[in-house]
Amino acid sequence: MSLQKSLKERFFHALGFEVLAIAICAPLGAWLLGYSLAHMGLLTLMVSLMAMSWNMVFNALFDRAQRRMGFERTLAARAVHAVLFEIGLIIAVVPLAAWWLDIGLWEAFVLDIAIVLFFLPYTFGFNWAYDHLRAKVVARHRRQKQKACASAA
Repeated sequence: MSLQKSLKERFFHALGFEVLAIAICAPLGAWLLGYSLAHMGLLTLMVSLMAMSWNMVFNALFDRAQRRMGFERTLAARAVHAVLFEIGLIIAVVPLAAWWLDIGLWEAFVLDIAIVLFFLPYTFGFNWAYDHLRAKVVARHRRQKQKACASAA
């Protein structure tokens, strides 16, 4: 399977990840924290935009590391991927959440840890499913291309 992904595919991957995350997190956060859906929705959208940008950069770096080191995308590799991604996101999100929700950095950090506890399995599962679906699509495309070449010869 080709590890090379176009910018368009990276955008599609990140957008799918974030749209599903917003659909889950905004109403859940509003309900659990007692903020309006609009207030939590805007925070979720801001975090999503930050996360989508980080997702594209991080996954490009992850792909580069895989090509350089030659590891397979095993469950263990995906677990490491999810943890490293979330650490980078925590560094960016805690100050934003503290400001937006008018809470201290410690409270924002604790809130973000709770969010990470949701996103670790979500990130792992989404990317694992994406890799498997992508492998099937790439294989099907390769077969169709081979058939087209064979019939043209």
